[in-house]
Amino acid sequence: LPALPLRPAGSMSVVEHVREMAAAGLHSNVRLLSGLLLTMSGNNPELFSPSQKYQLLVYHADSLFHDKEYRNAVSKYTMALQQKKALSKTSKVRPSTGNAASTPQSQCLPSEIEVKYKMAECYTMLKQDKDAIAILDGIPSRQRTPKINMMLANLYKKAGQERSSVTSYKEVLRQCPLALDAILGLLSLSVKGAEVASMTINIIQSIPNLDWLSVWIKAYAFVHTGDNTRAINTICSLEKKSLLRDNVDLLGSLADLYFRAGDNKNSILKFEQAQMLDPYLIKGMDVYGYLLAREGRLEDVENLGCRLFNISDQHAEPWVVSGCHSFYSKRYSRALYLGAKAIQLNSNSVQALLLKGAALRNMGRVQEAIIHFREAIRLAPCRLDCYEGLIECYLASNSIREAMVMANNVYKTLGANAQTLTLLATVCLEDPVTQEKAKTLLDKALTQRPDYIKAVVKKAELLSREQKYEDGIALLRNALANQSDCVLHRILGDFLVAVNEYQEAMDQYSIALSLDPNDQKSLEGLQKMEKEESPTDATQEEDVDDMEGSGEEGDLEGSDSEAAQWADQEQWFGMQ
Repeated sequence: LPALPLRPAGSMSVVEHVREMAAAGLHSNVRLLSGLLLTMSGNNPELFSPSQKYQLLVYHADSLFHDKEYRNAVSKYTMALQQKKALSKTSKVRPSTGNAASTPQSQCLPSEIEVKYKMAECYTMLKQDKDAIAILDGIPSRQRTPKINMMLANLYKKAGQERSSVTSYKEVLRQCPLALDAILGLLSLSVKGAEVASMTINIIQSIPNLDWLSVWIKAYAFVHTGDNTRAINTICSLEKKSLLRDNVDLLGSLADLYFRAGDNKNSILKFEQAQMLDPYLIKGMDVYGYLLAREGRLEDVENLGCRLFNISDQHAEPWVVSGCHSFYSKRYSRALYLGAKAIQLNSNSVQALLLKGAALRNMGRVQEAIIHFREAIRLAPCRLDCYEGLIECYLASNSIREAMVMANNVYKTLGANAQTLTLLATVCLEDPVTQEKAKTLLDKALTQRPDYIKAVVKKAELLSREQKYEDGIALLRNALANQSDCVLHRILGDFLVAVNEYQEAMDQYSIALSLDPNDQKSLEGLQKMEKEESPTDATQEEDVDDMEGSGEEGDLEGSDSEAAQWADQEQWFGMQ
């Protein structure tokens, strides 16, 4: 086959046409033409110069990448790099000029560094992180662009190589001092806020209206050290500044911090505020959906899930929200499947791990649940709910010693606040020997935060064991003075039954059901009241037993009618 004249005088070569189409974003056209030209080149190796073959392979691989055919793209990128290597060996790389003088456009070959970056992107999409690290590690440090350093930093962090991750994040900041996600990466790896701030001080001083950045760094330094109160105060001070008022990211961070601090009411308010400002917001909506589900607002959760799926089904959040709806509807197998799907989309989704872990725990698969809660703790060491899930698993399997060790570690690591005190007290309540210690811890927690629902619930549980019903009623009335919570109203109903205040008990059960129509225990309490004019001692005892172990998540036990339907669709989270 004779070689075709690829570059008539005064016109572009066919490879340059491919390059122009690639630059114009005509990926499907590039794929078709480059595929045909590569076949021609295979049948007649003399048809294109080595540099032209390299270009065709790269443009063809780029079009495959655009079509999300990542394995195929990797194979073509690998062939392109081999072609480039051969090209470098034979001669100094120069563009093929054909029959005409070279043009500026024909002088630039696709960057070998860029090809390696695209290969790494393919590997990450294929969940082959080790291969992605290997290909980027092969690029000499001086030739690494900011995006290469950023990808390396994230991959190192995920692989647990913290020192290498810190080095790469710092290199990103050296090249781009306003790379805020790199700043967050450093703070998450325990680099001091002052050290991070020192890397941005010159840019802050040289550009007007950037004085907020040092406060921003300070705020997120508090976030990553688990100091929720100071983080909230610092972000609030930023948010009040007129130039940063109504910033969706700051509002989302505030909502998440309130959630971590156990202030669910303010968390929901901030999420709603952020959602009103940006109706397409996805980040943080998994936590928002979980909070709504906890409050029994399942219709709102269902609507939120539908809205998020309409925005994007390629993010974990819609699947988690839908999973929360299933979980709180006691459809645990379906919740398990949805949690697994969310993890498949984002293996770093803490909320997805917690959802799947909770579903596994409630299905009696405690050891599998423990794996998920441990991974959640690894990803979010400052989030108390991750530890709560793991401790609940230990208690469910009667591993009180392990639960006690973990609760003590959390208490020491995250400090003595109402949440950690209550968590430690929860474990102490499981052992008759440590009942008095539990009482002391709960009193301390309630001194710090009299309205902390979990502490109130556990103190009520302790008082019910001691049959101090009047004290329990006073505690619950005090807690309900400034808030309304289904579980508190239900437990107050239980206590009122114990002191023969049947009418008010019915009122409390009714209020609880108005807050959460799916609360089975309130419904049972109300039905008993309606059936029996004066409950027997046995009924009273049963009511008190019902209350034991109840908390904000006290309604999670139940059967799963969809187990068979979803069993075949479960996907498993595998620890590497």
